[in-house]
Amino acid sequence: MSDRREGPLRMTEPEVAAAGLVKYGKYIIFGLLILAELLVMANNYDDRYIAGVVGWHVLLPVMLFFTAENALKLWGVRTFPGKFVFYVLDLMCLVILTLFSDGILISTMYAIVLTEFYLGQQRLTASFGMMCVAIVFVLATTQFANYIHEQPSLGIIALVSSMFNDLLLIVFHFFAVNLVLQTVRRYREIAAANAELEASSAALIKANAELKEVTALRERQRIAKDIHDTAGHSITTVIMQTESAKLVIDRDPADAKRKIVSANLQAKHALEELRQSVHLLSGTREGQTLQDELTEIVHDTTDGTGIVVRSEIDDVTLCDAKRRFLCNSLKEGISNGLRHGGATAFYFELRRDGQRVNFLLSDNGKGLVLSELKEGFGLKGMQERANALGGSLWFETEPEEGFEIHLTLPLDGEKGEV
Repeated sequence: MSDRREGPLRMTEPEVAAAGLVKYGKYIIFGLLILAELLVMANNYDDRYIAGVVGWHVLLPVMLFFTAENALKLWGVRTFPGKFVFYVLDLMCLVILTLFSDGILISTMYAIVLTEFYLGQQRLTASFGMMCVAIVFVLATTQFANYIHEQPSLGIIALVSSMFNDLLLIVFHFFAVNLVLQTVRRYREIAAANAELEASSAALIKANAELKEVTALRERQRIAKDIHDTAGHSITTVIMQTESAKLVIDRDPADAKRKIVSANLQAKHALEELRQSVHLLSGTREGQTLQDELTEIVHDTTDGTGIVVRSEIDDVTLCDAKRRFLCNSLKEGISNGLRHGGATAFYFELRRDGQRVNFLLSDNGKGLVLSELKEGFGLKGMQERANALGGSLWFETEPEEGFEIHLTLPLDGEKGEV
């Protein structure tokens, strides 16, 4: 049979028995006390005179009183200060029992009383002090009993030698009981700490699950907002540009072509945004680097459109939020240059400069006075997003001198990143 029991903290059979001793200790102590008293009465139930008094005439009422006050102490008083008077009465009763009996089992009764004291103590020093007091009382009352029984007084060494077995019982009892008590208390502390740890672990697991759920919900909401803001805006722009192209195609074919080219780019960008959102929602990602994504945007812009984009792109590793922001900024910048600036050529570069990444998009469009820059171009949203990611965004433009977007972001984990 296994010597372990299941539970928050596994204990051996002796440890379980020790725990039961602590739990039912009061009943065991009281039962042993009554048994010891009966044996003492059986050994001294005669007409032996001690100091002119029949011994059992004193022993019987003292034992009845001893039994009653121990019952009251065990079940009627819970605090140590309240029990102090009872410990004094215990010692007085044991002194009387020592004087008016043959001395047999008296040390056992001391041990029984000490057991109850040990059970109520958390500090080992207090238990040790009480044991020393008990030893002093045993030696003193034995010496006084020798005097009453008209026996020769003994020196301290001879007295200790004669009482050696009784003293050894008290000392061994101290170590045995306190070893059991300290073991059980330590295991209870460990069990309580283990239970608290398990409760904290369960709470942490629950909180982690809730956090994952909230994070997933927020990510879905963000993706939905991206689809609405980016793809929706792009599709609306495509519709407007194609409608505008239809109106001018007869009188200005070149302008209609530019509008159709711009609409075509917007449609490609919207499709790419939708694809990225689907990949994020499904939990999959294409194995593309940031350099690949930006190069693909450049190629989508130039393929079959007649637009020229010259680019220099460093291979930089960034988190998803920064990658999306840089890709969207490039798309937005090209679209704005085509729609509002009438640009036909762009220069784009992404460079790593120490612990930061620098983004530059320049076009050959008609430009404008910087103070006349409209928030409706989507540039205000770019500015806010750059600040949220710990970076900065600014623009340079003059009439007939084109338009430049400058953007800088910190590398992942750098100071200043939000």
